[in-house]
Amino acid sequence: MKLVAFVSDYKNTVDTLDRLKPEKLGIILVQNGVYHATTKADGNASSMLDYSAEYYVLQEDLETRGYSSADVVDSKVKVITIGDVVDLIMNDYDKSAWL
Repeated sequence: MKLVAFVSDYKNTVDTLDRLKPEKLGIILVQNGVYHATTKADGNASSMLDYSAEYYVLQEDLETRGYSSADVVDSKVKVITIGDVVDLIMNDYDKSAWL
């Protein structure tokens, strides 16, 4: 199964991700989940970015919170638009989940 998970909160949701075992995992950071892509705690990036996954962050949600693509702290996180989200869901992933 190819699963894309929308992470919409900054709380630690890694326990849920640990239980998922897809062959391909995509994580799209939306709403307050974008803080995983922009915030470092004690000099370290969020533990949300430790998975073997393809990471995306929604540009519109970054900008709403006063950030830009230059504020993303890890190069493995790709900044995408809502149109890109639709393409990912339709072309790259079989299932989606909202965390």
